[in-house]
Amino acid sequence: MSPSRVLVLNSGSSSVKYQLLDMADSGRLASGLVERIGERTSLVRHTPLASGGETRERTGPVADHEAALKAMGEELAADGLGLDSPELLAIGHRVVHGGKYFTDPTVIDERVLAEIERLIPVAPLHNPANLTGIRTATALRPDLPQVAVFDTAFHTTMPESAARYAIDVETADAHRVRRYGFHGTSHAYVSRATARLLGKAPEEVNVIVLHLGNGASASAVRAGRCVDTSMGLTPLEGLVMGTRSGDMDPAVIFHLMRVGGMSADDVDTLLNKKSGLVGLCGDNDMREIRRRISEGDERAKLAFDIYIHRLKKYIGAYYAVLGRVDAVAFTAGVGENAAEVREAAVAGLEGLGLAVDGERNAVRGGGARLVSPEGARVAVAVVPTDEEMEIAQQTYALVGKNN
Repeated sequence: MSPSRVLVLNSGSSSVKYQLLDMADSGRLASGLVERIGERTSLVRHTPLASGGETRERTGPVADHEAALKAMGEELAADGLGLDSPELLAIGHRVVHGGKYFTDPTVIDERVLAEIERLIPVAPLHNPANLTGIRTATALRPDLPQVAVFDTAFHTTMPESAARYAIDVETADAHRVRRYGFHGTSHAYVSRATARLLGKAPEEVNVIVLHLGNGASASAVRAGRCVDTSMGLTPLEGLVMGTRSGDMDPAVIFHLMRVGGMSADDVDTLLNKKSGLVGLCGDNDMREIRRRISEGDERAKLAFDIYIHRLKKYIGAYYAVLGRVDAVAFTAGVGENAAEVREAAVAGLEGLGLAVDGERNAVRGGGARLVSPEGARVAVAVVPTDEEMEIAQQTYALVGKNN
């Protein structure tokens, strides 16, 4: 039997998330997390999904990413799923920024590594960690195909009218300034899953996808292809997020530097880490914000109202971009679990065919489902995202056919 297992790695600056899947039946064999890499209190958490075993945890120093992947390998080996298994076909890596260059999943070689490295200036927090994970995994299994699946790739189908900023073209091209978009693996997965939920092919439907987690983004997907998305050169643009401001007059930056005496780094920290919901009310957990609202907290209510106002604006804008909308799909932590957010986001949009059914919307869990009333002109759906499965499927589609 040909090898069919794909190991998916998501390497952060101080963490590695992993999942092992068997693409012969799309089964999940194991998942885990190594976090606080480089600290004495590092945590290794591993769950053997195939055997239904209990989650194992251990703490202790994990010096670097090499040690983290070795710890992962030990946990997998304890379940008979070691990295040396002949059934392991490939390793798929989440890479945040692929620029304009990478439009599809790509087998990694030195040329690919060099291009990912060249993109570090536009993804300084993510691409270096992604590169570390790739190089470490390659050293452990140099015989295996290593595949990069890029967050930006799904958005490369945007027309230039959506991807270009209205600044001097030569300056923009010289410094790669354009809208790239992020969360692409999630938007790709959810848009296709929404089409399946409607009993149609992706090419038959237009979907607005709302990926609402601590980071949040929207996309307009026409016939399976992204035609617009809310994040831009970086993940800062667009919706109000947990700690990011989203859309803002760029002159605010100059004002804070000239009048407020803030440095470029100060403003960067403010807009990425001290803004959004946390900047407005001190909390970035939607559950806590809703609790505070129920107790009459005005700051929490204002933060929620600003969050919903921005979200509603993007729904309307992307409705206009698409012309016809078959579904609005909510996904990620807030999108999947916060019924109040879904209800508020479409409230008042009945004229566009959008509404939620109170009972359906209140149901938690249960996988992909419709929360709009029976016979609604536009479906409102909750579709759990699965970025690991998307990465595994793209990796397998690329290298599996050659085995």
